[in-house]
Amino acid sequence: MSGHSKWATIKHKKGAADKARGKLFAKLARQIEVAAKSGGDVDTNPTLRTAVQKAKAGRMTNDAIDRAVKRGTGDDDGGTYESIMYEGYAPGGVALMIDVLTDNRNRTGAEIRTIFSKLGGSMAEPGAVGWQFHRRGVIITVDGVDEDTIMMAAIEAGADDVIVEGTAYRVMTEPSVVYDVKAAIDDAGIEVISADSPMVADMLVPVTDTSDAKAILRILEALEDNDDVQDVFSNFDMTDELMEVAAS
Repeated sequence: MSGHSKWATIKHKKGAADKARGKLFAKLARQIEVAAKSGGDVDTNPTLRTAVQKAKAGRMTNDAIDRAVKRGTGDDDGGTYESIMYEGYAPGGVALMIDVLTDNRNRTGAEIRTIFSKLGGSMAEPGAVGWQFHRRGVIITVDGVDEDTIMMAAIEAGADDVIVEGTAYRVMTEPSVVYDVKAAIDDAGIEVISADSPMVADMLVPVTDTSDAKAILRILEALEDNDDVQDVFSNFDMTDELMEVAAS
């Protein structure tokens, strides 16, 4: 399993997603606000439609979504945010891409650089890492799902592939249909851990050293805890056992 997918699963098992729900909603609202600057109608603004679908998948309320749209269209007070993708390396040669929305480029850049320098990573020049990634729709289910049920629901809704991950599944789609496929899986009675359109690496970097694994997860947690960071994408791969040890 890719680092991104496995990390999402580990966080779910640890309950970290619930603990960070307030921070998650703030980040989702910011994404909606930025998307809505190009128009507040989801029927004519596909970027906004995707942001709203992502917020609903994260169980954000309709009122909170509406307020974010109004801030973006200028009907309510809101900041001006800039989208930046930082690139870097974690221990073990693991590549990282950090998706940011910020109203202060200098502040955020300094904070990201400090996280890398304190935790054993390094910043990279633009393009040094990005060529290894492309955007894909990824849906992760809970354990114990009936294979025939998820195969039928996902493929009929437009999924490209359904991959067995132990007793759970990773469903791969085009980014534009990930939330439509998630809705079909929900309708089939299957619980989804996460649904998103991350940057997926073409090649994975195996991680077998425990100290490297711990350092990688520390960097991921610190980056994700930053209010301006929307998501972190990586190309590491490690066993379930090592991931559990490193995350404990």
